[in-house]
Amino acid sequence: MAIEMLSGRILAPNFGNSIHVWGAIITIFMLALSVGYLLGGQWSVNQPSLRRLALILIIGAVATLPVIVLGDTTLDWIFGKVHDPRYGSLLAATLLFFIPTAVSGMVSPYAVRLLVAESRLSGHFAGQLYFVSTFGSAAGTLLTSFYFVLYFEIQQIITGLISVSLILGALALLPGPATDESR
Repeated sequence: MAIEMLSGRILAPNFGNSIHVWGAIITIFMLALSVGYLLGGQWSVNQPSLRRLALILIIGAVATLPVIVLGDTTLDWIFGKVHDPRYGSLLAATLLFFIPTAVSGMVSPYAVRLLVAESRLSGHFAGQLYFVSTFGSAAGTLLTSFYFVLYFEIQQIITGLISVSLILGALALLPGPATDESR
């Protein structure tokens, strides 16, 4: 959610801040998340492990790097090619945010699979995970929109978010007390 909040500011210099731009942003994030949920659920079926979850987190972080490195160049190029801000913002949101958001969407269903050892408890664990996920999204939205944007540049905030994903991925790769093959 923090990146979704920032995406409006990222696209605004080229495409404005209209309802069309926000409609494009929200649509792309929702579509990317739905694809990520589907892929995460499918990927969790065969040999789920904490290491594979770590890989998802790391890939999600790396997939976000182009927003920082190529964002301005990409936006300028699209702005020069697509003159209608509705379609320009839709293309820009797709190119910059679809892949990292889809990868991030894979995390929740994959984590549910790792938590569920007994099918009768699947709803319980899914509910807990989605509670934590949604609560975290709300906290990230408020922190980003109320505080982070006041003290940091957009690239700094995104770099911080990338760093958090990389750190979580690295921590998940560390050997833990469990030594079974499910890791």
